[in-house]
Amino acid sequence: MPAIYPRMTTFRLTLILGAGIALAISLHATADEWPAPIQELEQQGLTIHGEFDAPDGLTGYAASARGQSVAAYLTSGGDHAVVGTLIDAEGQDVSAERLEQLVNGPRNAELWQEMADQHWVRDGDKEAPRIIYTFSDPNCPYCRQLWEKAQPWVENGDVQVRHLMVGILKADSPEKAAAILNAKNPGEALAEHYRNGAMPDTEGDEQSEEWVDENSQLMRDGQLHATPATFYQDDSGDVHSVMGAPTPDKLRAIMGSDTP
Repeated sequence: MPAIYPRMTTFRLTLILGAGIALAISLHATADEWPAPIQELEQQGLTIHGEFDAPDGLTGYAASARGQSVAAYLTSGGDHAVVGTLIDAEGQDVSAERLEQLVNGPRNAELWQEMADQHWVRDGDKEAPRIIYTFSDPNCPYCRQLWEKAQPWVENGDVQVRHLMVGILKADSPEKAAAILNAKNPGEALAEHYRNGAMPDTEGDEQSEEWVDENSQLMRDGQLHATPATFYQDDSGDVHSVMGAPTPDKLRAIMGSDTP
């Protein structure tokens, strides 16, 4: 893939617009019909996922590069494009929702189905109505933080968190992840590890090591580059992702309520 970021900086621009502007999704164009500047961005390494209507005569394009979503905007004349964040007078990114729908939405929905078939560690009651998936490395302090912050919802029986154990941060991460997966009670082993750093008495075996490899490969295939990488469904069934330690607002969205 070409080194797109140095070249893309020549296009980068932040546009400030009036408040209250809505963007309407439009998928009437196909890849071979993209205007010349958008095709040029494809040549530079962007993947174009769809087109949407943007304010002030602009046409928006939902794109991604190296797993990160990005918006491109075609000027009204069709001869120039800018890549960057389009914000309103209140500083809100007016394209964020469209990027989530067009770029992350399909990928997240596919990952959701694949994660269900992986080997994970459940934290919480198996009958808990809200399911959350998160990629967890035993050496990740932010994974431990997410585990701790989720406990009120988990202990209340509202949420079950399914931890896909991976080994990506340190040399002993795969070994620790495999040992937790191979424990007699993986949920208790995970809790003890995140509570006080303890590891189960039993080590990983060939099977659990394979499970860790599969989880780590799924993470790479999903272009997820850090832990925790957390996924949840909203009330409409759409799958959303949160990378890294969630903010308080994001945590409430993940858990599905303000308080357990």
